[in-house]
Amino acid sequence: MLAVSETLSASEQDVFWMTHAMSLAKKAEQQGEIPVGAVLVKDFELIAEGWNQTIQTHDPTAHAEVVALRKAGAEEENYRLNDLTLYVTLEPCPMCAGAMVHARLKRLVIAAKDFRTGAAGSLINLVQEPRLNHQVKTDFGVLESEASEMLSGFFRRRRLEKKNAR
Repeated sequence: MLAVSETLSASEQDVFWMTHAMSLAKKAEQQGEIPVGAVLVKDFELIAEGWNQTIQTHDPTAHAEVVALRKAGAEEENYRLNDLTLYVTLEPCPMCAGAMVHARLKRLVIAAKDFRTGAAGSLINLVQEPRLNHQVKTDFGVLESEASEMLSGFFRRRRLEKKNAR
């Protein structure tokens, strides 16, 4: 199982885990999916990981975060994941943010903001909604430029492919 040294600072740990999430986003992109990757960590150890798989699985809920949350629930034998931190390369959508609140995640670390559908503060802030029974501590900006460039490059290539297919 992948683990990080306890001697690393908190910010170095964040970079380590987000780098792993970025590698999963690249895997999604290689499979023709929107490049989003997610990892769930507990006590310096990787518990679960996921990448977007909606197209290949024909499942609209197979976002990177949900895939990772499902695996973590099975690994932890509990749907409550209150000791876990989730690292994700793109701000979660409302569905994923809702799942994180239900799982009672301890912390959410996001690389790039999503101003169209982001539910952790960019469009709405579901993960810290005070009327819900749980709020997730959220941090933005770890490897933000790298994640943003990966996503914008993906969509730029996709638009070009569609244009050339006409």
